Amino acid sequence: MSAVRDSAPPVMLRVTEIFHSIQGESSRVGLPTVFVRLTGCPLRCVWCDTEYAFSGGELLDLAAIMRRVAEFDCNSICVTGGEPLAQKNCLPLLAALCDAGYSVSLETSGALDIGGVDSRVARIVDLKAPGSGEVARNRWENIELLKANDELKCVIASREDYDWAVSACRQRRLFERCPVLFSPVQGQLDPARLAQWILDDRLPLRFQLQLHKVLWGSAQGR
Repeated sequence: MSAVRDSAPPVMLRVTEIFHSIQGESSRVGLPTVFVRLTGCPLRCVWCDTEYAFSGGELLDLAAIMRRVAEFDCNSICVTGGEPLAQKNCLPLLAALCDAGYSVSLETSGALDIGGVDSRVARIVDLKAPGSGEVARNRWENIELLKANDELKCVIASREDYDWAVSACRQRRLFERCPVLFSPVQGQLDPARLAQWILDDRLPLRFQLQLHKVLWGSAQGR
């Protein structure tokens, strides 16, 4: 009589898209990258450019995602959203990508716990300024978890946002903890103005534009 073995259920994730493009943000800007955009987000930032990822998507198992990623023959992988950590199976996906030898980054809103993310992953964590409409959702406990290979990103819509972000970074010593990046909201804040504020205040951070929008406009947030 053959023994009956229990098999673990497949690891499933809802995926909006998997595509190959140029990384437009973070210190990895300019790198050819495969993006795995997971579906769903509990936040509603007023300037969000990926609202199409809030719902829908395709339910895929982990093996299918790994196969699609491998088809692009690209070492740099970014798991993004939406808010990828809103799906619990984002964590095994990140670990599997690392195990496969990829260089992996995670783009997250900063509203959910990053503590369970594989230590090999570069965590790109948002700091939500008041202009986002979601400043109350910042999970400040995440700050203590940031390491040198992580990054903190703040999207700036106004001088008020800028002053708030600078104050938060200084009070919490964020400049010493990991790289900090400020970027302007497209169409709301003149990039040259933000750049000048950073220069005037001698801030030790990286100014960034969304390179993908410079190249291709705002289509699908790429």
